[in-house]
This record gives sequence, structure tokens and C-alpha cells, in this order.
Amino acid sequence: MQRRNFIRAGAAGVLAGCTPKGELSHITGGFAGVDAERGHGLRATLQAGKGWPQPAKTISTQVLIAGGGVAGLAAARALRLRGVDDYALLELEDEAGGNARGAMLGGIACPLGAHYLPVPGDDAPEVQDLLEEFGLRRRVAGRWQIDERHLCHSPQERLFFNGDWQEGLLPVQDVGQETLVQYRRFAVLMEQARKAARWTIPIRIEPSAPVQRALTAITFRAYLDQHGLTDAHLRWYLDYCCRDDYGAGLATVSAWAGMHYFASRHGFHAPGGESAEREGLLTWPEGNAWLTRRLAAPLGDRLRGGRIVLRIASTRSGVEVDALNTATHSVERWQAQRAIVALPLHVATRVVENPPDFLVDAAQRVVHAPWLVANLHLTQPLHDRPGAAPSWDNVLYGDDRIAPGLGYVDAMHQSLQALPGATVLTYYRALGDAPGGSQAARQVLLHKPWAAWRDEIVAELSAAHPELGSKVNQLDITRYGHAMAIPVPRSNGQIGLWPPWNERETLSKKEQRPGRRTLAWQRLSFAHSDWAGYSVFEEAFTAGHTAGS
Repeated sequence: MQRRNFIRAGAAGVLAGCTPKGELSHITGGFAGVDAERGHGLRATLQAGKGWPQPAKTISTQVLIAGGGVAGLAAARALRLRGVDDYALLELEDEAGGNARGAMLGGIACPLGAHYLPVPGDDAPEVQDLLEEFGLRRRVAGRWQIDERHLCHSPQERLFFNGDWQEGLLPVQDVGQETLVQYRRFAVLMEQARKAARWTIPIRIEPSAPVQRALTAITFRAYLDQHGLTDAHLRWYLDYCCRDDYGAGLATVSAWAGMHYFASRHGFHAPGGESAEREGLLTWPEGNAWLTRRLAAPLGDRLRGGRIVLRIASTRSGVEVDALNTATHSVERWQAQRAIVALPLHVATRVVENPPDFLVDAAQRVVHAPWLVANLHLTQPLHDRPGAAPSWDNVLYGDDRIAPGLGYVDAMHQSLQALPGATVLTYYRALGDAPGGSQAARQVLLHKPWAAWRDEIVAELSAAHPELGSKVNQLDITRYGHAMAIPVPRSNGQIGLWPPWNERETLSKKEQRPGRRTLAWQRLSFAHSDWAGYSVFEEAFTAGHTAGS
């Protein structure tokens, strides 16, 4: 304990300012990746009740997709596979991809958000088909194989714990016997939960098992309290897993979400127990932008970037959509037979004219986590501490004061370069648990100066890499005010934000079948990961694919 307290005190000293601001003045950079003014301009216009100019031109198409994130791109692909060529996709940013876009920094590709995709199982056949189309998955001698060039290279992950690097993210170095006992107890509970219900990614829209409904109604922390799982190391790890997947920790997310993290994937395996094969992860230097750029490529001029959707209305003959072209500052009116609304819920409910009750209700219930993603360009490799070798995913142990971030991934880890050199470290911080709630966190994210973020991030990572500040020459920050839906507890035990079965009379018979991934209302289909209540690639892609099918 004395050694651990010493390490923590040292880390706290770094965060308190052991790296003078003057020493970081050589680091250039700024805010990049997302144009916050575009979205905020739409909100201000709607709140003020102001109109916008009359449409400068009218464009007709068969199907219109509003939103170019993973769901919108998946919908466009599904239309293409059906042979539908007459469609258009409107996207707020200049590049499609949502929070799965990428960038170049110092000539090195790096992610601006989502950076990996677990190898999908049979519950995600649509994603499996996508990997096959992209050449990532193929059948060899009757068995499916993943192209190993795109799998995360070893070593995959490590944790800076007690002053050294250890392999894996579960704290094990020099932990006590009671910690190991609690690890094993949680592993048993996890296995029992997996046998008691079906856990899938993506989740199925159908009545869930009683055990899952009970877990949805309480926080993950309450579940751990009920089972006497109080060990600080176990709770740190589970809190990290929740923040990494959902943008908020175990005191905020539901117990269902905390269990789903493990039950739908690889389970939880305690040290000394039955070992499991490491989960396969697909990753690229630019993160999931590798996928979204390939999804966008076939669209050509059917992808219209820099379009702020102002209004979506059902008419007698179809759908009418008004969008502001940010390049010409003029309004375009799009007319289509139908539209796919692949927008976050808080945006969809603002732009859909006379929105249905189920959309308004879902938008009121969704809680979004703000995120910050920082890319640090290093001119030289870092000198490492003893322990585990440099890995793709590198995490620092500590509380919100010492290590508020989620660590960093190394963009050059997949390069197989013979000698380490310049690289980009992509640092992540989820703000779903920030003091004052998500709205307060969004204000901090929007108004806090870039230099203040720079100083905090460099100081935090310097606890493991004291020379970091001297080797960073550029640091770019991407801010997401509504990055992902947080799966918070719901008293009715409902998983996701879809309307209950007894409130879906407005939906077509096709859409009322169990397992369907989208909602249809009049001539609109809704597809976004927000409807699942949490955000992962598989949820967004499956929803978009079904909406376009």
C-alpha cells in the first residue's frame, strides 16, 4: 500500500502541474474533426423560431437518407444491393462516417473516434456479409477465416499499474488474495448470467428474459453491491469497461449493460481460472474509418456532404426534406418517395415535422455521453518503463483525479515497422459521468480552451511517460457533444428505446415482426444506434441495413 500511495501521489503531482505550461508551448494544434457550429446553428434557428430562406432549387430522388454515420452508410449499401440507384444521402459534415471517421496527422493515419470492430459472431450476419464484401472474411476449405493482416497485432493491451506496465487490463500485479477471490466470484456470476439468458450483439427487438429485465432496472454498481463485490481493483476494471463501451461508469449504466459487455462477447475470466482465447479485434491505423470510407466510396455524388437537414415532412405523395447547403448557403428541397432518418434521436425529433409520439418519447429518454478524442503526434518513440511491451491499447490505472481518460491506442502498432519511430497516440476521454451531468459536460467540452485540454492530457499521460511533452509536436482534439447513447437503468426493464409492442399500432405489419431492427412511420424509416440505447458498430450497421432492405 505504501508503494501504491507513493505512485498515486507522484501521478497527482504530475497532474497538479509538474510539467510547466511553458514547456508545452512548442506543441501546436487545435480543435478538428467536427464542425460544432453547423449543428449548433440549426439548434439556435429552431429554438428562436426563425425561418430559413425559401428553397433555391428542388431535387427529386427515389429514396433520401438523412445522416451519414454508420447507419446511414449501411442503408445506402442495402439500397445498392437491392438494385436501387436513385437515392441520395445528406450528411452534416464534409466527410461521412459519424464518430467512425479518421484523419492524417504528420503523415500518419489515425482515428477520430471508433477504432476497432470485434470479429462478429453469427448474431450479426449483416456485419459478417460486409466483412466478406471487403475481403476481410472468406471461406477456406469449408471454414470461415479472417484476414490476419487486419486483426490487432500482439501485444494487444497493457495496464500501467503500481508503477509498471502489466499485460492485460485487469489489475493483477501484486494484488491481494481477496481481490483474486472477488475476481473468481464475478466470473461465476457472469457464467450464470450467460446460461440464464441469450445475450447478443446486436440485441434483438423482442421480449427479453426476466433476468435481463431485472438487470435493466438497476445500476451496475447496485448489482455489485447486492453481491458483495466491493474490491477496488475489480470495480476500477468494470468501471473502465463501462466507460470504454458506453461513455459512463458503473454508477450510471444499467446492470444489464455491465453484464452485456462480457456476456455477449468473451465472458469474464479470472486469473488462475479457465483461460479463454483472446477475442479477435479488427483494427486499422485510421480506426473504423477504414470501414466507413469503403462504405462511402460507391456512393459517388449521391453522397452530399455539408448539408444541414432542417425539416423532414411526410406529404401526400412522398417525403419532403429541406437542407442547407453550407457551401452555397442556400436551401435545397429534396422530394422522395420515402426517407430513412439515420439521425441521432435528439436531432430527429427536432427536424421531423409533427413527430410521432414514440419518437418524442425516445428522444426525451435518451442520455448522450460527450466524448473527447485527442491525437498526439510524436516525433520520436517513447522510452518505456519496465514490464509489458508497448501495445496497441495502453491504459493507466487510477481514479478520475489521476487518470480520467481511457488511455491511448498507438496508430503505428499495426505497421510492423522494424524500428520504432514517429507515431500518433489517440487518447480517449468519456464525459458521461462528469459533475453536473451530460449537459454540463457538453458546455465544458465546448468552451474549455484547447491549451487547457492539451496541458491536462499531456500531464495525465506523463505519469507513465515522463518525457512525453518533449516529444509531442502537435495535438489535435475532436469533440463529440452527443457521441453515444448511455444505457441507463429503466424502471420498466426495457432494453433499448424502441416503442413497447403494445404501442406500435402505427407501424406496418412488416415492421412489427420480432427481431426487426427499424421503425417505420408513414413514409419514414428510423435507423440509428440510439434506438438500441447504446452505440456500437454492429447496432448501427444492422439498423441501417434493415432500413434500406
